[in-house]
Amino acid sequence: MGSEHQIAFFLRELAGRNTQRRVAAAKGLGRVGRREHAWVLAEAAGDPVPQVREAAAIGLGRLGVPEAGKKVLPLLMGDMDPWVRRRASLAAIHLELHGDGIVRAFAELLKDPEYHVRINALVGLTALGVPGDVPALVSLLGDPDGAVWGRARSLIYELRDDPAVKAEVIRTAREGDAAARIEALTLLPRQCTERLLDSLLAGLRDPSPDVRIAMAGRLSDMETPQVRDALAATLDAERSPAVAARLLRMLEQPDDRQLIGPARRWLRDPVAGPAAAHALGEVDTGTAVELLRGVIADTAITGPTRAAAAKAIGECGRWDAVWLLLPLLDDPDTDVQAGAVDGLGAAVYGGLRLWERRPVTRALIARLAAEPSTAWRTGYALIGLADALPALRRLADSTEESEVRAAVLRLLVPEEDGPGHGGHDGYGAEEDVRRLVRGLDDPQEPVRYSAALGLQEWLKVGFALPPDRDALYERLMDLAWEDPSPRVRQALAAVLQALADPGGRN
Repeated sequence: MGSEHQIAFFLRELAGRNTQRRVAAAKGLGRVGRREHAWVLAEAAGDPVPQVREAAAIGLGRLGVPEAGKKVLPLLMGDMDPWVRRRASLAAIHLELHGDGIVRAFAELLKDPEYHVRINALVGLTALGVPGDVPALVSLLGDPDGAVWGRARSLIYELRDDPAVKAEVIRTAREGDAAARIEALTLLPRQCTERLLDSLLAGLRDPSPDVRIAMAGRLSDMETPQVRDALAATLDAERSPAVAARLLRMLEQPDDRQLIGPARRWLRDPVAGPAAAHALGEVDTGTAVELLRGVIADTAITGPTRAAAAKAIGECGRWDAVWLLLPLLDDPDTDVQAGAVDGLGAAVYGGLRLWERRPVTRALIARLAAEPSTAWRTGYALIGLADALPALRRLADSTEESEVRAAVLRLLVPEEDGPGHGGHDGYGAEEDVRRLVRGLDDPQEPVRYSAALGLQEWLKVGFALPPDRDALYERLMDLAWEDPSPRVRQALAAVLQALADPGGRN
């Protein structure tokens, strides 16, 4: 059937009584019709059956005649049927319709109960570069559908210099519904915080925990007695663990004994417990540390909280910290084991006592060899512990675990600003730099990358290279071109640059 016959057929069907045929005819006419047929579809937009009106909107969008759609599509966008509104708004977008009538129609759809229609309204208004209905637009920041509030946020950001939009965002941040209020806050620059101070402080008493968290977060950059007192009062009265955790993190500071009571209250809560333990570590008084000792000994407390307490004990550095942490490396809870490693790492960084070095070294090296999956964490705890060097060298030469090799190679070089305050006792052996160079040939990319970073650090701290420096340079040049890993090549390029720098240490 040729197009002329098709058009004639569709025109007859569109005038018939059968609903399904009228629907098919309107859609078909949109596919094969000519410009003049757009007015036929515009007339069909008044059909009493919603499915036909919907099909007419689809056809108008396909034919691409803006003049025909300019009057009927705004009417269809206000139709009682959601599918008609959806198709009509899409057609208006496709036809790139503009003018006050279209803007008003899109603005009304911002409040539509169907989220697809709200999305179409936002797409249409974005294309026109106008807000439509400013309060309705800003209220969509609280829309439950991510595709809606995300588009609303983008449009509001584009129109951020519009005085009406800016005023409505500020009003919503002060007194809007919970979800919209939270999003509105994120759109306002930090310099607005002082202007919003009264509403932010009042928001700490909002019924919504999410709002209270958002208010506290916005207040976090205001270090004034008024704000701190308000946050402390909120924490004293708080019943939400999530809010309490946020407030504890914000309020923690060294020697603040007033935080001991609230932290003690939340220690057994699985959500706020880790933050409470960390806060007690910051307080670092006899009472606070005693509470932390009780936490790590109480297996009824959740693993993450005991882990946070273990790390805090290591950071406090009391006389018994090492002896409390070492047994926790065998705790049944892997979170607690990790916390013990972090705590021992903090003790290493703070400086171990002479009689603590051997047991800490022995325990961490044993864990490093036995638990490859946690090698990086354990390796981090060993940074700067010169007593571990002999065992680390043996591991570098013998282990079959690539995770361990990667962790160990970085430990053969002290960090320039790491623990020990620049002391390099035991580091800098010629054979260690050769281990790093050999690591560049490892089949595992993480090992090669670790070796390259180790060489960078080697040069940075000022260690000497082996006598065959020229041969080493040539070898590094080859590897910098040949290695398949971009990050390894980049690290090797940095090593070569340091070697070639006439103002360098070597």
